[in-house]
Amino acid sequence: MDSSAPDTVCVIIAAKDASDTIARATASALRERKVGEVVVVDDGSSDDTAGEAHRSDDGTGRLRVLRLSRNRGPAFARNHAIANSTAPLIAVLDADDFFLPGRFETLLTGDNWDFVADNVMFVGADVGEPNIPRFAPEPYFLDLHTFIEGNIARRGLSRGEIGFLKPVVRRAFLDRHGLRYNEELRLGEDYDLYARALAQGARYKVVRACGYGAVVRADSLSGRHATQDLKRLWEADEAIMRSPTLPREAKTHFRRHAQHIRARYELRRFLDVKAGSGLMAAIRDACARPMSLPGIASGVLADKTESFMRRRAWSASPPGPRYLLEGRLAMD
Repeated sequence: MDSSAPDTVCVIIAAKDASDTIARATASALRERKVGEVVVVDDGSSDDTAGEAHRSDDGTGRLRVLRLSRNRGPAFARNHAIANSTAPLIAVLDADDFFLPGRFETLLTGDNWDFVADNVMFVGADVGEPNIPRFAPEPYFLDLHTFIEGNIARRGLSRGEIGFLKPVVRRAFLDRHGLRYNEELRLGEDYDLYARALAQGARYKVVRACGYGAVVRADSLSGRHATQDLKRLWEADEAIMRSPTLPREAKTHFRRHAQHIRARYELRRFLDVKAGSGLMAAIRDACARPMSLPGIASGVLADKTESFMRRRAWSASPPGPRYLLEGRLAMD
């Protein structure tokens, strides 16, 4: 396959200790006709992730497996994959997820976009590839305001934020604007890149046809990111807001997201201090920052309620399949 053809896709997979799932992810990418390159970056795994990826090779010469000697985080790994590939279109695939058959034939229609994403199907870890309804595409475009609002979690709702979308990206747009993943981030690196692209005028198209399978695990519901990861994400928003070329309205949108992430950080900091030094020490630490108190109080209550409700939901029935976007069945 000519990797320079305008509709050729490079699939990049950042993988850390993913030996149980990487073969499925890689195979789902290699079966797609428009995929000219698959670049797996083993991000300092302690298991046989790289070996399992190699064993999924289909012999077409499209697979490349790169290994990092130590864990550098998904942003670094994805930038490394981009630097070691050439196809004009870039698609991110998480190491425990998979593409549904024929994804790119449906998705890559028209050329009026810089980013294009499709619907996401959420399934449990033990679920295969169920038959899915064929949704009418009904394309629409995301602007910066809608994108950022879609990345602000609302308690009591299922995790179906816009940030779960996995767009295909034109390499030319990234290169033209000097955009890559922020390697300081280990949380929200996708949000950060796409938000910066939208601030640069990216046309972000979304279709309701479903082509991406996202695996949901019960042990991931609590979120395993570090408290400092939240701090770095809010600081990344603040860095964007300091840009002299960023329009005032865009700064307002980024400020709202930064405030949301900072409130989450303050709650996590409170819980960390409580776990390490006790409740009274956590209260003293919070009182030293009075502005954090309302968010901490409401966050503690909401987290307990949400955790209880989610445990009940998981014990009652396994997840999915369910879909990120509502869709109307296609008419033949």
